Amino acid sequence: MTHQNLTRILPGLLTAVVALAFAFAIHAAVPALPAMTLAVVLGLLAANLPGTAVWTAGRARPGLDFAGKHLMRAGIVLLGLKVSLADVLGLGWLALLLIAGVVVASFAGTYGISRLFRLPADTALLVATGFSICGASAIGAMAAVRRISHRDTVLPVALVTLCGTLAIGVLPLLVHPLQLGTEAFGAWIGASVHDVGQVVATAQTAGPAALALAVVVKLTRVILLAPMVAIAGAEQRLRHRREAGRTGGPTPGRPPIIPLFVAGFVAMVALRSSGWLSAGWLEAAAGLQDVLLGAALFGLGSAVRIRTLLHTGARAVLAALAAWVLIAVLGLAAALLMVQ
Repeated sequence: MTHQNLTRILPGLLTAVVALAFAFAIHAAVPALPAMTLAVVLGLLAANLPGTAVWTAGRARPGLDFAGKHLMRAGIVLLGLKVSLADVLGLGWLALLLIAGVVVASFAGTYGISRLFRLPADTALLVATGFSICGASAIGAMAAVRRISHRDTVLPVALVTLCGTLAIGVLPLLVHPLQLGTEAFGAWIGASVHDVGQVVATAQTAGPAALALAVVVKLTRVILLAPMVAIAGAEQRLRHRREAGRTGGPTPGRPPIIPLFVAGFVAMVALRSSGWLSAGWLEAAAGLQDVLLGAALFGLGSAVRIRTLLHTGARAVLAALAAWVLIAVLGLAAALLMVQ
């Protein structure tokens, strides 16, 4: 990176770091509020308050865009260090099949709902990916493999944040009406809540046993990020090939089936599963991942203009809420079958 480029992005990166420090401070005071969700919310505030909107749209914008794209990818790589194949396989084959079924059904259902509400195909794809797998991280990965504009990820990330925050407040209230045991509740949260931080915030309300199961179920969904983007990448390459065949011209530049950062994610899963890394290294990596993803999410949030969202995003919000209900129902059914 040249000195000129560094000078250009530095104001935005420093802005993201300061905002992230506030997010972590609020999370420390109110643990029920995930730091990643707070990062998005602070980004939204920074983009829409009169005192900060000019800064985030002007001098800080290059650095915030850099964070939203490149720091997001680095955070996805480190996310792999949270996934241990031994923990995943410990769930048993029935649970693994149920979780995979929930991911596939929720992806297809969310995509169908989004298209029913007349959302653009790319937006529908990103919303379905984020809702069914792992929130903003999955949205970033899918956008990269499909070469979807960074700015087009802003609305899907906002919707994932909205519905994940809704889950934190609503799902614990349903434990008693649904007569759920601790294990069933933990499995439900892991199977249906979007982001890892939101899963932790929601499941911890039922105690450590529910939290432990919820995290393992959630990380099993995270593993499916790699095959999902690989399938999307393969489909994109076939489309490019068909277009070249119809026009008779040279094949246009094709995206890789698996982007380098997704391959890095898979490598980190393998490294974590090998048992070579000590607890100290894993803890340090988790802290760095939170910083990278938090800065990225602040960058994405700071690109959202509420006025524009209200004019263009009403259908998207309704679609997201419908998809949220669908995934909650699918996750509950799978959880009850897992713990029966």
